[in-house]
Amino acid sequence: MAAYTKSMQELIEQFKDMPGIGAKTAERMAFYVLKAPKDKMERFSAAIRKVKESVKFCKKCGNLSEQDTCSICNDPRRDKTIVCVVEEPKDLIIIEKSGHYKGAYHVLFGAIAPLDGIGPDDLRIKELINRVKEDKVEELILATNSNAEGETTALYLTKELKSPNIKITRIAYGIPVGENLDYVDQATLFKALEGRRSM
Repeated sequence: MAAYTKSMQELIEQFKDMPGIGAKTAERMAFYVLKAPKDKMERFSAAIRKVKESVKFCKKCGNLSEQDTCSICNDPRRDKTIVCVVEEPKDLIIIEKSGHYKGAYHVLFGAIAPLDGIGPDDLRIKELINRVKEDKVEELILATNSNAEGETTALYLTKELKSPNIKITRIAYGIPVGENLDYVDQATLFKALEGRRSM
């Protein structure tokens, strides 16, 4: 029975480790790398290396950045009294692409998921609580996903941060229950932000 060379098998295994990549897709990707011009693959590997070396997470909000703080946190035109709380940096980017939100962000890096062993202490919740006090935040928009974990996280944050001085809202309109933000179109997302409800 024919087998892959050791280096090809290693490459396939690396691709299989990526989220959403199964065995067949990993094989196709490995063959693409093998057949592609060498200079193209060198640019590809250089881009991966550059991302790993230069991209970090903003110390304030958790967004992707090549500096200590990101361009959104450094923008004096943004309303720092409104903070949109998201699970991952990619959720922040999706909301930013809508072009309608002009406040600040806070990335939790996940959601409360007891079955996976992820509790509040595993997320950037303490940083959010400190930030609400330090920046005199007036409104928190909870834009966690509308699945069980996202809802649990939103309820926990509401309980922890409830105060007469802060308005807590939840994006709702137009986003189907159980849907992740990465699959929502920008018009629907705008409507969800516009139609947020109090928690």
